[in-house]
Order: sequence, then C-alpha cells, then structure tokens
Amino acid sequence: MTNRATITLDDDAYAFLEASAGDNRSAYINKLLKEEKQRVLANQILKANQEEASDHAYQEQLMDWDVTLSDGLD
Repeated sequence: MTNRATITLDDDAYAFLEASAGDNRSAYINKLLKEEKQRVLANQILKANQEEASDHAYQEQLMDWDVTLSDGLD
C-alpha cells in the first residue's frame, strides 16, 4: 500500500533532494525514512540494553536463573 503526502521543503533541502534523488524522489525519501526508522530502533534497543545492564536487581535474577540453562541436558 502506498500513501501520498504533500511536504514543504526549504530551498536548500529541495536543491539537495533534486541533486541526490535522481529520477525518483519518492523512492529516495522512502529510503531515507526507512534508514532513519532503523537508526531510531537501534537507539531504542541500545537504550533498553543499557537500562537492563544497569538494573542490578534484574542482573541478580538473571544470574539465579543461569544455573537452569543446562537442566535436563546431557
């Protein structure tokens, strides 16, 4: 599914888009937005991992459960 959007760009941004996008501005903007979405997601994951690593109570619980990793395995 695709959607149409009307956006307003300043002169510098429009000139950059024209110079960079080639024949398909929509594809170029879609690519940029998908890359930004991935960057935001990666930052969110990093932040969540940092919060998890700094949660000492949670880390202690993980260590308690680590002993069960090989339960039932030969």
